[in-house]
Amino acid sequence: MRQFEYKESWKKLLTPNIVSLLTSIHEYKGEQNLFIESNSDKLTELLEIAKIQSTEASNKIEGIITTNERLKKLVMDKTMPRSRNEKEIAGYRDVLNTIHESYEYIPINANYFLQLHGDLYKYNSSGFGGKFKSSDNIIAEIDPFGNKIIRFQPVEAWATPEAMANMCYAYNDAINNDIDPLILMPLFILDFLCIHPFNDGNGRMSRLLTLLLLYKSGYIVGKYISIEKLIEQSKDTYYEALQASSYEWHDNKNNYEPFVEYYLGVIIAAYKEFSSRVQTLIDSGMSKPERIREVIRKHLGKITKGQIIEKCPDISETTIQRTLAELLKNKEIIKLNGGRYTSYVWNEEKE
Repeated sequence: MRQFEYKESWKKLLTPNIVSLLTSIHEYKGEQNLFIESNSDKLTELLEIAKIQSTEASNKIEGIITTNERLKKLVMDKTMPRSRNEKEIAGYRDVLNTIHESYEYIPINANYFLQLHGDLYKYNSSGFGGKFKSSDNIIAEIDPFGNKIIRFQPVEAWATPEAMANMCYAYNDAINNDIDPLILMPLFILDFLCIHPFNDGNGRMSRLLTLLLLYKSGYIVGKYISIEKLIEQSKDTYYEALQASSYEWHDNKNNYEPFVEYYLGVIIAAYKEFSSRVQTLIDSGMSKPERIREVIRKHLGKITKGQIIEKCPDISETTIQRTLAELLKNKEIIKLNGGRYTSYVWNEEKE
């Protein structure tokens, strides 16, 4: 039977690579906190953008989508959900807001997770929101020939409540022993996914709990940069790391290292993105075309229009396209390739 014990298992993960990742995140955290304390009034726009991207990306991973226009209205609570997909999107929005606003008061406790899961499905009449799974489930995939392959067999339904309680106890016990939470978080999330405690919504709950754990330990970068979007953009690597770290999980022989490295890499990517967007806030006097110009000028190597959109989510695609045309006309940038894979580089000769 699976045993949950974090106070000793984390020591095996202090490899040179993981220690390097931890050091980088600690440094980024210090820089972030200094900026947030002195510029909190400038971060509202980043917060709203991250909410939209997080809600979209986390649901998109599970195939839950709607139009961009409807998504924005739902996240801003300016319309009521019309379809099943939109009801699940609205539920995610509400739980995300709860974590953003009240994370300090949400303990790492299975009963509270049930409440969050209930809110995730409060617009849905499925009947399983806020309840642990009622039957055994499997994690499977379909191969190219249409055959169903079982990738992982989670904890049985009857054993799920005890497993969840034991996992939460082990996490809280480890946190109270001053173990670096950055090591404990991916262990907890991997174990949560291996238990797979709900009939539906396990993936989305794991991403919401990721934010909760980060916020409670002072890593609030996920408020301003969508962790969920970074996971969605690297989901193949995410699934590979999850599969590698869940092998022999039931026998307490699994290796957490691949998932820990992936998890910490996503956090670093969020901090780097935060630093990049913060720079544009510091130069708040810039017009939108000037900001686009600076993004291209400071980017190392070639950059696509899609990447510019990612870095400037508050600027419309029309404005970006118009600015690119103007920069090309002035020979400040150089256009590479063409069609679908068009990219741009800064023209160093114009410096």
